[in-house]
Amino acid sequence: MSAYGLRIERDGPNGSVVRVTLARPDVRNAFNADLIASFTETFLAFSQEPPGRLRAVALAGDGPVFCAGADINWQRAARDLSLEENEADAARLHDMLLAVDRCPVPVVARVHGAALGGGMGLCAVSDVVLAVDGTRFGFTETKLGILPAVIAPFVLPKIGESQARAVIPSGERFGAERALAMGLVHEILPDALSLDARVAAVIAEILTAGPTAARAAKALIRDLRRRGDEARDMVVRLAARQRVSAEGQEGLGAFLERRAPRWPDGDE
Repeated sequence: MSAYGLRIERDGPNGSVVRVTLARPDVRNAFNADLIASFTETFLAFSQEPPGRLRAVALAGDGPVFCAGADINWQRAARDLSLEENEADAARLHDMLLAVDRCPVPVVARVHGAALGGGMGLCAVSDVVLAVDGTRFGFTETKLGILPAVIAPFVLPKIGESQARAVIPSGERFGAERALAMGLVHEILPDALSLDARVAAVIAEILTAGPTAARAAKALIRDLRRRGDEARDMVVRLAARQRVSAEGQEGLGAFLERRAPRWPDGDE
């Protein structure tokens, strides 16, 4: 299966692991309007898939670079757009990142070469970010006299205000170790083979979790960003509901009986 600028493959139990690969290596997997539309459509479709059909998404890039941000031709065309047309362009990029952020299952990013500009936005909305040693990162928009405004709402919860103020205004590029220290990256692997093995291991770990529980846990973390005093009532209600569900009962039963859980069909 493919969409513009993307290669989409399925494997794992019942094809429930989806591998989405940016497939524009000739432009370092940079975004343009068509790729943004394709990405958005793909991830919105994931939100309609039931737990038994979709359990994890692996995100990667073809060629030497994960994602170099915005396509130069797209940027050139944007110079001739009106303020209203630029706002619509920015809104489409925001909607794309929001679709990835709201993907119901964990998204594991395999990052190599470089993640710049919009590529940093993809790192921010991925749940697990694994990078090969030597990868370069950067919020490089200010070097072009523009702002990483669209990705900022996703980046700030990920790395915090202090780290953002240290690297975003200057637009400097930095290495994987610094990305790890700021929380943008979760692990650094020494080479591509190790990176692939770790991606496989993380996905295998996700598959051991209850399909609906993994989804509910991700949604809970995301929802708590926006909640204040009402968080207590929400988490109490969610914890109790999951515990009495068929999946919760099976998980607890398997633990007590010292056996692997037999997850019920989560498609209902």
